[in-house]
Amino acid sequence: MNNTKHEAEALCDVLAPNIGKDMGCDVVFCVPSIDIIPVIKKLETTNIAVGAQNMHFVDSGAYTGEISAKMLKEVGVKYVIIGHSERRQYFGETDESVNKKVIKAIETGLIPIICVGESLAQREQGITVELVRMQVKLALQGVTDEQAKNIVLAYEPIWAIGTGITATSAQAEEVCAAIRVVLGEIYSKELAEEIRIQYGGSVSADNAAELFAQKNIDGGLVGGASLKPEFEKIVKAAGGKGV
Repeated sequence: MNNTKHEAEALCDVLAPNIGKDMGCDVVFCVPSIDIIPVIKKLETTNIAVGAQNMHFVDSGAYTGEISAKMLKEVGVKYVIIGHSERRQYFGETDESVNKKVIKAIETGLIPIICVGESLAQREQGITVELVRMQVKLALQGVTDEQAKNIVLAYEPIWAIGTGITATSAQAEEVCAAIRVVLGEIYSKELAEEIRIQYGGSVSADNAAELFAQKNIDGGLVGGASLKPEFEKIVKAAGGKGV
């Protein structure tokens, strides 16, 4: 929940000239709903796509305050974040609602960025991989092989989001590798290799290159650092991997 319309436009003016061209990777700005249309207009001559931070799983109805996938698609949104830990923690998002949103996003032609991850207590209990495997399986129920080709999985340890604490590259790689394995079990090893897996959790210009150098980390779901000029360095680090 950052940036008014004018602040979002100003940030686009700062970032777009340097990363709005072919950077060797896909760049997506996922902005608050009220900023979506002005940001799309700002970026229409660039290679930067726009995503939403959330959506509802029905097309219309008595769901005051919600926004549907169809509404997002019509204005030019291409991606949508689903199941972010803050949505799960503060707004009652469940594995069931995540799955419903994933299905609806795919049906509508949006690319879901599906977030999974553990709390600090769960990591200390040694159940990180089990928990993340379960979250992935539940999120992808009913998603076919063909549909799965375009999804994005984002591993975001809850204890590292907005805290300044980053999982070590080894910790992040371990879980992203486990996600790749479970994708191979659900689909095939070949398809699992095609699906993008991101790391999110205090990604910065200082740690991006090391994180993205890991075999199973295909890019980043960037939070606070995306609001600063240093985001350009993170994009360049991802572009160096060609993701």
